[in-house]
Amino acid sequence: MNELVKSLPSPTLPGLHLPSVDTHKGWLFKWTNYLKGYQRRWFVLSNGLLSYYRTQAEMAHTCRGTIPLATAHIEVGDTCHLVLTSGGRSYHLKATSEGECQKWVSALQQAKANATLLMHHSDDSGDEVPVPQEDRTLTQGVLKTLASKLDDLSTCNELIGKHGAALQRSLSELEDLRGSTDSTDKVKAVNERATLFRITSNAMINACRDFVDVAESHSRRWQKALQHEREQRHHLEETIEQLAKQHNSLERAWRENPTSYTEDVQDSQLTCPVLAAVGVERSQEGDASDENDEAEFFDAMEDSPAFITVTATGNIEHKRSGSNQSMMSGGMPNDWTHNENDTSGANHMQLRRTRRSRIPDKPNYSLNLWSIMKNCIGKDLSKIPMPVNFNEPLSMLQRLTEDLEYSELLDRAARCDSSLEQMCLVAAFSVSSYSTTVHRTAKPFNPLLGETYELDRLDEYGYRSICEQVSHHPPAAAHHVTSQRGWTLWQHITIDSKFRGKYISVVPLGNIHLQFHSSGNHYVWSKVTSTVHNIIVGKLWIDQSGDIDIVNTTTKDTCRLKFSPYSYFSREVPRKVTGVVEDREGTAHYILSGTWDDKMESAKIVDSSQGCGGSEGKQKTVYQTLPPKLLWKKYPLPENAENMHFFSSLALTLNEPEEGVAPTDSRLRPDQRLMEAGLWDEANSQKQRLEERQRLERKRRAQANQALEEGQDIEGYQPLWFEKRTDETGDNIFIYKGGYWEAKERQDWSQCPQIF
Repeated sequence: MNELVKSLPSPTLPGLHLPSVDTHKGWLFKWTNYLKGYQRRWFVLSNGLLSYYRTQAEMAHTCRGTIPLATAHIEVGDTCHLVLTSGGRSYHLKATSEGECQKWVSALQQAKANATLLMHHSDDSGDEVPVPQEDRTLTQGVLKTLASKLDDLSTCNELIGKHGAALQRSLSELEDLRGSTDSTDKVKAVNERATLFRITSNAMINACRDFVDVAESHSRRWQKALQHEREQRHHLEETIEQLAKQHNSLERAWRENPTSYTEDVQDSQLTCPVLAAVGVERSQEGDASDENDEAEFFDAMEDSPAFITVTATGNIEHKRSGSNQSMMSGGMPNDWTHNENDTSGANHMQLRRTRRSRIPDKPNYSLNLWSIMKNCIGKDLSKIPMPVNFNEPLSMLQRLTEDLEYSELLDRAARCDSSLEQMCLVAAFSVSSYSTTVHRTAKPFNPLLGETYELDRLDEYGYRSICEQVSHHPPAAAHHVTSQRGWTLWQHITIDSKFRGKYISVVPLGNIHLQFHSSGNHYVWSKVTSTVHNIIVGKLWIDQSGDIDIVNTTTKDTCRLKFSPYSYFSREVPRKVTGVVEDREGTAHYILSGTWDDKMESAKIVDSSQGCGGSEGKQKTVYQTLPPKLLWKKYPLPENAENMHFFSSLALTLNEPEEGVAPTDSRLRPDQRLMEAGLWDEANSQKQRLEERQRLERKRRAQANQALEEGQDIEGYQPLWFEKRTDETGDNIFIYKGGYWEAKERQDWSQCPQIF
């Protein structure tokens, strides 16, 4: 009995020391991708971090990835598999044998426990201010004491279970021996076991009391420290929020006053051009670098010889040229920068109205998507009635007008003397229209036949725009923009959309025309295909893919832009766009590169040479270029944009009520207006009413003109502000015939139909 009592924890037992961190190394197979499968990697476990390398020799210079075990979840699978999940990312590993797998699991679990314990007294936030040594020592001492008390409690728990089981057996034996001669010995044994049980219980109670006392003695200090950290974090968040608001205000002020903008020119006296690698970006950090060291870099457009090939290192190599060239003499000329002396519109600065900067937050409506979409596979979405839950509170006419978000690119292009430099800016403008779609997966309202939309920005940006829905089946819209700053844009777009089960593809059919007043240069191009993925399962995301061929019909200059589709197996930068500007003889002058959701750059070609053979035996041309110049950069989204359909600053103003507009204007559409206000049930009722009215009107016109074949344009309908003509390419397009702005000035809308 005395020996058992001695085995009980004593209040003077030494505290539990933090376990030492041992290093564990070895080979494991790591899942990389579906092409390469599992690849052999050298893993090193040290100080709570699991790092991996391609070979042991790489430990000296290149780490392929690091997994912090303190916050990692370790899951053991079948057949020597284990999965580590950290930071929302999963790492699938495989050992060579079950024994090796068990060793790794034990080492990882031990390292995770040690790292979790060390987290309480380590500075993981990265603050530059070190923790005072006395506080660190005190905290470590308290943690050791608490760990020691927990160890004592564990020992007491085991002894209580052991002595309790023995006491129960003794009581049973005592009942069986009731009245026998050796009952006295049995009673004595039961008393001893009961005494041991009572001593152990008292020891556990005392250990619990000690644990609580230690915890309470330090809890107030820890609470104060925690409150201080919370206050510091709150103060930091407020500071960051103020900086973000100031940055947003500066961006908005810059946009509203573009006359004060001058393009940033760096190193205007460069002494050498550089070899620019078109479309090749640095590999992403982290695990992406694990597979990029064997990368082969391909031309962005295999059919074009006008792209640059770089070495497998992916670095941009510098080549010195024999002559010194300045940025302005060999790159973009001075007239690419905004003329600071251009004061057009300055007299109207005080007269500008204040546009709205927010709309009501989007409500959270649930909807059974599959119950609606399962009957739509393979059909034209424009012919399927959809609830407003799939929509955003803008019409397709307003989305077309949103292409003018970066109209200042055309203002700059209008001042260019060189048609090739002008082409670069036109190409950047054609790409910029997609930047607003990166988060915009909702469907715009299908305009009613005869619906119009005007956007008058003469005071702010020098242009005004008018759109009209000229056909309903197939849906087609005509758009005309005139700018006081030297350009006119018009387009006739028909939308062909198909639902394929997993994705929706939207194919705009038709051309965009742009003409500059001073030079007469006439540019023509079309749009690429937009695809919305994960319609049924997963998070919706949108991608743009295809080619845009921009042609200057006046000078015959061309530019081909390639929108690379997203691929899980591709090593290219997502949303990548590349292009080349050529003159009428096919000589390349500028290289364009960037992404359709962020920016576009151009680099002037100063020399070229034939490189090694590319894929499929094609020759590649290596171009020596000047440093790239920024053509276009996306504006930041407004504050709280995620709750406002991810609208840009311009999109927030498109549906703003305006006085004097035509009664057919999209701003007056009741279902769209109700949806913007968050009244989606009422909006659905109005939408059904408008669509039924439109079907009845279509039927009435069809009966009045039986000669037209089924499937042709809406029963001989004639648009009000546009008329059909044949352009120089032989295509039938709708051209603005005038009269809208004059009618607005007179406020004479007697010709307009009542469509709402």
